[in-house]
Amino acid sequence: MKKQSFSQRIAVTEKAKAVIDQLRDKHGELMFHQSGGCCDGSAPMCFPVGEFMTGSRDVKLGSIHGCEFYMAADQFEFWQNTHLTIDITQGRGASFSLEIPLGLRFMTLSRLFSDEERQNLLPL
Repeated sequence: MKKQSFSQRIAVTEKAKAVIDQLRDKHGELMFHQSGGCCDGSAPMCFPVGEFMTGSRDVKLGSIHGCEFYMAADQFEFWQNTHLTIDITQGRGASFSLEIPLGLRFMTLSRLFSDEERQNLLPL
């Protein structure tokens, strides 16, 4: 019997993993929340676990490099058919995310799921 392979909703680049490791060494365990557009547009924001309180309407998309990743339910409605990849780039964002003092910012790259991926999505 073949084990079912689920499609993941979120991934992370190797460059972003290196920054997550650096931030984890300094701040301890981390989590991400996809910003809904307040300060820095729609950007992934990184916080120490316990510093950002998720709400009852936040959706956990999965984990990236050992960090839980959340998004507001209304934003998830818009992005639900999209695979997200978290990357890092030079430049200061205008958010409260931990990487900002490093002169870096996390960013979200997206693409639509294929029909096969959408049929095999890991349940939330």
